[in-house]
Amino acid sequence: MSSVRDVKVQYAGPSALVAQEGRAQVNLVLDASRGPVGVRGTVKSPALFRDALMAAFDVLGSDLRYKRKDLAVYLAYLTKQGKKANKEIWEAQKAFLEQQLGNEEKPQQVLEPVLTVSPDEISLEVFSRDESSYARLSLPSSMFEKREAAHGTTTLSVDEAFIARFERLRSWQPVSLEATSQPGSTPVSTRQVPLAWLRNFVQVQSASTLPAAVAELSPIDLYNLLFVLRTRSAKKPPRGLRFELVPGAQPRLVIEPFDIVLECHGAPYAGKTPRVVRIFGRQRLLSLARALQHVKTARVHLMGAGLPVFWALDFGPDRGSLTVGFTGWTDSGWSSASAFDALMPPASAEALAEKAYAHLLKHGPTTFDGMVRELGAPAKEVRAALQLECLKGRMLFDLVKAEYRPRQLLDAPIDVAQIRFGGEREKLAHRLLEGAGAVRLTKVHDLGSEGTELSGEVEDLEARRTFTPSFTLDPEGRVRGAGCTCLHFKRAGLREGPCEHLLALRIFHQRRLLHDEELRQTAEGRALIRAETRTFVRRETGKELVYRVSLDDKLVRVMWGPRSEEPRQQRTWFDSDAQAREAYFARLDSLTQDGFIDAG
Repeated sequence: MSSVRDVKVQYAGPSALVAQEGRAQVNLVLDASRGPVGVRGTVKSPALFRDALMAAFDVLGSDLRYKRKDLAVYLAYLTKQGKKANKEIWEAQKAFLEQQLGNEEKPQQVLEPVLTVSPDEISLEVFSRDESSYARLSLPSSMFEKREAAHGTTTLSVDEAFIARFERLRSWQPVSLEATSQPGSTPVSTRQVPLAWLRNFVQVQSASTLPAAVAELSPIDLYNLLFVLRTRSAKKPPRGLRFELVPGAQPRLVIEPFDIVLECHGAPYAGKTPRVVRIFGRQRLLSLARALQHVKTARVHLMGAGLPVFWALDFGPDRGSLTVGFTGWTDSGWSSASAFDALMPPASAEALAEKAYAHLLKHGPTTFDGMVRELGAPAKEVRAALQLECLKGRMLFDLVKAEYRPRQLLDAPIDVAQIRFGGEREKLAHRLLEGAGAVRLTKVHDLGSEGTELSGEVEDLEARRTFTPSFTLDPEGRVRGAGCTCLHFKRAGLREGPCEHLLALRIFHQRRLLHDEELRQTAEGRALIRAETRTFVRRETGKELVYRVSLDDKLVRVMWGPRSEEPRQQRTWFDSDAQAREAYFARLDSLTQDGFIDAG
């Protein structure tokens, strides 16, 4: 099976910005092979138009991957120069790096920004090269005077020269936009887009359809957050951003490891239970700074562990919005393999998905409740069908308007079977998980601030061997100190990525965590718990009150007090473990009702 997909494009030339006679003309060149798609008109708010597009272009150009150099080439360079182990080596190193970095070209080909022209809006979608950041800019039709449009979806040709010139666009000048294509003017070229990049692009859209905890922030909250991120650099983990959400109270942000608390000024949290949600990769938020001055409200959609986090910035009525999604997986986290399980709909959703897509083509954007009424199917089946259409690239979910919209990403739907797994080893890992009892956790060791050490056994029936993978998860969810007894790991370690046994153990552990959390919400699941500890926190004026409640067979122990002080302690013994368990969960429920948040 090929690891790339050929995408044919036809551009008449690069996009350009022409300034003359006190006016600016933005000429965007579109792919002519996708049909007559285009738009022209006069921009009502040039400053918003410039800053919003530059924020999207910042996401497009971001690439935080580590770029390893070939040491053999460097040694050959030193030998040719006749350098020895002294100061000259460092001079040669600087010269070599300047030579290599100055002429470096990125071999990976990805899709250009995706432009969709609809009757009510124009939207631009971008996805970064490192597959970690997604942005969708929506500009309503009312943003343009004398608007003329041909509806459809195509791609847009942009380069660094155009972006550099567009950044200097003057807000006081009248700005005209013309996005057109010229079929037949140039030959058709082929882009070889990696399936892994394409897979994560549509996976972000599928994740946006999942239920989420929503925290609303005001523009000053977003400014305070970006100010701290720009002026402080964390030297040690955890480098997370913690959301503390209490029903009826305004959201609270805690920036780790500084423990800087930002009291937010948005709407109160509308959830039913208190939650603590920790996200990582917060430095990517700096790309929102360009559009900050136009933001009226910002809503953060927190999907869950290993899933993307979406920041929906609303520019006000009839001024558009910018939605930015940051993926929850990294190369060192291997969590895409486990997070994708929740996004992959069953094969039975195919027929209902076709009906949903046909409805959108006929009636236009529709909310989820509207889709449930139109399709006449249970909400769970409708959600799976809509996720399937998002994975095919024929549909997207607008988080700001909470509605589904048709959008044909490529000229033909994406084959979901080709993007089911991120690679051959991930496919092998899922094969191992299919066997009952083939993957087992043998040790889960809590290392405190260093993370959690996991060890397990993976029985491979085809190889007729049992392997023993192990690794450590740090507080940020990244994998450290991995090891396995298989031949692949002995030969290459992690240089070629994790082996299928490490992936299988990681996915199994993630599934077990989700299963245990769901089980403990039921009476049957609680009856199985004999020992555990939970920590609850509540921030009051000037201090943080902490409760640590532990169950150990017939003993319930409670430690409480301000975090900065020596805690008070209470121990209660019961006649049976059932009585102790009942008292333990009663205390947890009481703390939740009093506004304490489970900080585990």
